[in-house]
Amino acid sequence: MNIDITVGQVVTGLEIGPVAHGGHFVARHEGRVIFVRHALTGELVDVRVTEVSKRFARGDVIAVHRPSPHRVTAPCPIAGRCGGCDFQHVEPGNSRELKRQVVAELLGHLAGYDFTGEVLEVQPAPLGWRRRMRYHLDDAGRAGLRGHRSEELVLLPEGGCRIADAGIAAPPADVGRPGGELLAVAGDPPLFVAPSPSGATVTEAVGEHSYRVALDGFWQAHGAAPKVLTEAVIAGLAPKPGEVAFDLFCGVGLFAGALAATGAQVWGIEGDRRAVELARANVPGANFTAGDVARRLGGLPQLADLVVLDPPRAGAGTGVLAALASRRPRAIAYVACDPAALGRDLKIAAGLGYEPVSVTAYDLFPLTHHVECVAILAPR
Repeated sequence: MNIDITVGQVVTGLEIGPVAHGGHFVARHEGRVIFVRHALTGELVDVRVTEVSKRFARGDVIAVHRPSPHRVTAPCPIAGRCGGCDFQHVEPGNSRELKRQVVAELLGHLAGYDFTGEVLEVQPAPLGWRRRMRYHLDDAGRAGLRGHRSEELVLLPEGGCRIADAGIAAPPADVGRPGGELLAVAGDPPLFVAPSPSGATVTEAVGEHSYRVALDGFWQAHGAAPKVLTEAVIAGLAPKPGEVAFDLFCGVGLFAGALAATGAQVWGIEGDRRAVELARANVPGANFTAGDVARRLGGLPQLADLVVLDPPRAGAGTGVLAALASRRPRAIAYVACDPAALGRDLKIAAGLGYEPVSVTAYDLFPLTHHVECVAILAPR
C-alpha cells in the first residue's frame, strides 16, 4: 500500500507510541506507520517526514507540544543532527528502560524467550565512554561527524563529542588532511592518525592480558566493554582445563585469550586476515584460522565442549549453528550487538536442541539505541 505523504511534509499533532528497534518510536498517521526519531512514548509532537517507502515512513520531531516526563535537554548541541546518538533527549535511566523493552519484545516475538532482566549500566556513563572515534574533516580542516543516514558533515560543537573520552573528544586543529578522515584512539597520549594501509596497531589491556589491535580494526568502543563481556562469557561457560573451546568471529582473540587463561584448548576463526595475524600473536597457545566461519568450521575438531559466538550484526545463521550443534558442546556463549539477530538465532538454536539458560543485557553504548547482550545456551 502506498503512503500518500511526501518527504519534507510536516505532520502535526502526532501521538507517539512504543519504542521500536533502531532508536525510533512508532506513530500512526491516518492508519500508516511513521518511525519517529527524537520522540518519546506518550508525547504529542510535530514531525517532518524524512523518508517514505511503500510500507512506512520515517520522520524527525521538530516540535514537542506534550513532552514526556523522561525528556531532558540534550547534553550535546548537535544531538539532533549528528547520527551518533539517538537518546540524548532521554533521561539516562529511562534510555536503559527503552532498551529493555526492545530486547524483551524482540526476544519474545522472535524466539519465544521471556526476558525479565534489566539493561545494566556500565561505567563510564552516560558521557565520555567512547575510546575510538572516526572524524571527518571539511575542506577547511574542521572536524565533524556524519548526520543520520546521510553524508552530511555535522561539525563538532565547542568542547567536542560528548560521548567520546575527553582525550579524543575533538582532534587538534593542525592534525589531518582537509577533506580526509582521522582515526582517534584514547590513551596516554591519545592518538589521532589518518587511515592508512600501513598496518599500524595499538595495544589494549584487559585485566592482565594485552592485545594488539589494528588501528582501524574492530575493538569494543566502550572502555569497560572487553572486561565486562569476557567476565560474563567465562562465568557463563565455566571452562575447565583441557576442554576444547571454539571462539568464532574471534577478531584479535579477546575471548580466546580469556578461554586460554583457564587452560582450555582454543580454536578460533575470523574473516579478517589481519585480525587473525594479531590473534596468533595475542594468544600464542591457541589455533586460529582466517576465512568464512561457516566454511572453515569443518576444519575444526569434530567435538567441542564450549563455544563463543560473537557474530557481526547479521547474526550467526543456520549453517554455523547447525555445525556447532552437531558437535554437542555443553555450553555456548553468544555475544550479540543486535537483539533482533540474537532473537532469530535463538529460535534456530532451539530447533537444534539448544535453549538459553540466561540472557544478560549491558548498556555499552549509552545515549544510543544500541545494546549488547550475552546469552548462555545449553542442550535442552
